[in-house]
Amino acid sequence: MRLFAPLVLLAVAVLVAACEPTTPRTGAKTPELDAALLDKEIAVIADSVQPAELEVAVQNLEGGEMWAWNGQKAFPLQSVFKMVLGAAVLAEVDAGRLALDDQITLTEADISPPYSPVADAWPETETYTVRELLEKAVGDSDNTAADVLMKRIGGPGAVTAWLRAKRIKEFRVDRYERELQPESQGLGSFRIAWKSWPAWVAARDEIPEAARRKAQQDYLADPRDTATASGVLNFLRQLSAGELLKPASTQLLLKIMTDSPTGEERLKAGLPPGATIAHKSATAATDLGLTLATNDVGVVTLKDGRRYAVVVFLAASSQDDPTRDAAIAEAMRVIVKAAG
Repeated sequence: MRLFAPLVLLAVAVLVAACEPTTPRTGAKTPELDAALLDKEIAVIADSVQPAELEVAVQNLEGGEMWAWNGQKAFPLQSVFKMVLGAAVLAEVDAGRLALDDQITLTEADISPPYSPVADAWPETETYTVRELLEKAVGDSDNTAADVLMKRIGGPGAVTAWLRAKRIKEFRVDRYERELQPESQGLGSFRIAWKSWPAWVAARDEIPEAARRKAQQDYLADPRDTATASGVLNFLRQLSAGELLKPASTQLLLKIMTDSPTGEERLKAGLPPGATIAHKSATAATDLGLTLATNDVGVVTLKDGRRYAVVVFLAASSQDDPTRDAAIAEAMRVIVKAAG
């Protein structure tokens, strides 16, 4: 069910504490969101994906008006965290502690689980620039690239600390992919022998089903590596407003997110002609008929220049890939319709 009145501005909304006082409070010149339409049509989508849980949120980036469905619940991020990692890496570049053309040579200890073309290419290809790893982590959702960059800037704790320094709450990064992915599927510590997708699946399938189901449920109940709608919207708003990074770094990260080939059938598929989106999608591996997370979040720019931050999280779904993607695309179409 919807958790709070969608047309209440942040000054009185329950999300105020998480979105912080920097959120714009002036009235938008753009039309108000059609709350009744959102209430009605997002409810239909939520019913269609049950027993999975759906979270949908939208914020008008001109005036701060917000609407959310299930907006206070923390959902598993999966690869959505990589856009925040990208921002934290670029903050290091802005501070002069890292350069985009710095080279990093990967060792066996740097390799992470699939999805990772970087792992697939190792050891034949072992040296990358920071820029290349950034593009692969954020744009292509490469797990090895993400873990290498996160280690370079101080680990998951450093990323979360950077978020808190920017007054972004309800968004936490706690583990490397080489920790999170095995834990969520009932595997032990990651081994280099598992770096290819066939080897990973074979190792996972050797684990008894009961242990894998328990690992799934433990993951869904775990507060680590999760975010609420307000946490994600706060990040997207500050990023799009240029409040997190210097202009060149802001433009680079938004370009990588805009050019990303992932999640083509999700939010992007629900956009009208002439609209664009800088986004980060995420998909957990499907096991035992359950997909723990299917997500897509981003900044939408409509043809007339209006901009909206959008979050769609789908957790614990037993539906197939096309059906889950279609639900997210439909949520985007509803949001566009409600925007007028």
